Amino acid sequence: MEKGKPRLVRLTAIVTQLQTKKVVTATELSAKHKVSVRTIYRDIRTLEQSGIPIYTEEGKGYSLVDGYKLPPVMFTEEEANALITAEQIVSRNKDISFVEKYSSAVEKIKSVLRYSQRDKSSLLTERIDIRTNLEQKITSNYLMQLQIALTNYKLLQIDYLSLERNKTTRIIEPFALIHNNDNWVLIAFCRLREDFRAFRVDCIQKLAMLPSSFEPHKITLQEYFDIERKKWENTPDIPMT
Repeated sequence: MEKGKPRLVRLTAIVTQLQTKKVVTATELSAKHKVSVRTIYRDIRTLEQSGIPIYTEEGKGYSLVDGYKLPPVMFTEEEANALITAEQIVSRNKDISFVEKYSSAVEKIKSVLRYSQRDKSSLLTERIDIRTNLEQKITSNYLMQLQIALTNYKLLQIDYLSLERNKTTRIIEPFALIHNNDNWVLIAFCRLREDFRAFRVDCIQKLAMLPSSFEPHKITLQEYFDIERKKWENTPDIPMT
């Protein structure tokens, strides 16, 4: 017998994954639930037979028929606690747009909690304190706009003030966002430099989303990291100024 979650729990989790992702492969499901691909095939057939409208894309994976939604799922106490903990961490973030939108989302999630869970969640909120950014310093308000531009392949024009106090205006193609040492960093293709550059979000002085779109970049974030690592390996050490 294969190791993994009880089948009913696994079937429910598979449907949840199908709701949250456009296409899910059997290999992904197999790895996540620690069962064989053949078991996943059987699970998909069982879900189809129970009336779940699953569409199979040959060579790609599985997806729910567009427009189909299950009733809201109920959260376990551990899942509710994880959300409350994450809310406390996010509340210390330096980008106000991120804090506000996450708080709004968590309020909606709390509305589906059972009354007994709400009391426990309230207690946990009062008993968790994240000891970072204690002064509640806000340094940016652009993270949500950057995410929209990134996922919709929209060009951005930014006024950027570097850490060396050099001010430039750039047209950029947002590629990825990284949270590093309490600061958000945008990786983008800069049309001025004709290469990828890293921009501290708190150094963006002004941002405008342009009506024009750009072609998606054909590399993954990991491939970008690999390219940058090779550049550093082939560059002599330069003293910090």
